[in-house]
Amino acid sequence: MNRTSRGDVTLIGHRGCAGQYPENTVAAVERAAPHVDAVEIDVRRCATGELVVFHDAELDRLTDASGPVADADRDELRGLTVHDSGEPIPGLDEALAAAPDDLLVNVELKEPGAASDALDAARRAETDVLFSSFHPEALATLRERDPTTDRALLVADEGVERAVEAATDLGCAAVHPPIDIATESGFVKTAHDAGLTVNAWTAADREDVERLLAAGVDGVVSDRWDLF
Repeated sequence: MNRTSRGDVTLIGHRGCAGQYPENTVAAVERAAPHVDAVEIDVRRCATGELVVFHDAELDRLTDASGPVADADRDELRGLTVHDSGEPIPGLDEALAAAPDDLLVNVELKEPGAASDALDAARRAETDVLFSSFHPEALATLRERDPTTDRALLVADEGVERAVEAATDLGCAAVHPPIDIATESGFVKTAHDAGLTVNAWTAADREDVERLLAAGVDGVVSDRWDLF
């Protein structure tokens, strides 16, 4: 399913389409790329300072190790695999390098302090990146270093006006709400009136997709590319 057949709605593969591929891995980026307009990956810092692509703060759910990612050095993380896939935990540079030139990468900053190094990595890779975060200070750092970066504020339970105001105050290009907020009456219109794109997360089935399309969102974040 390509973008033409989806109309103008951007399909963003959540964690590299985690419902189909080992999440946040190079393999997920490569395998999802032909089917989506963008992939979303999560970034946090490990004990030796490098940025790694991993969603959880703890290793337990995805690997056979335990403890915080922040306490594990890069060599230790290289030796771990995501579930039984055989796919290792990549660094941000590796994940960006795996993205084809025409693929947008949505880099979610899990920690405010990751923003500056993530920007440097995106510049090295010369990859088209949309930075998103629940942390306003991370987005503010990006704006201060390079106002031309594309930024999106992730929101969870904020009301319509508060979410849109916060995103516009940060100079964001987009706001990323969960499905229940994105489908609230007036949310998409309010965001659009403020000049914001709306990419909603995370569609689990066709019913979710239909709700979001009916609400008029610009992008759908999904664990699967085959829900359209």
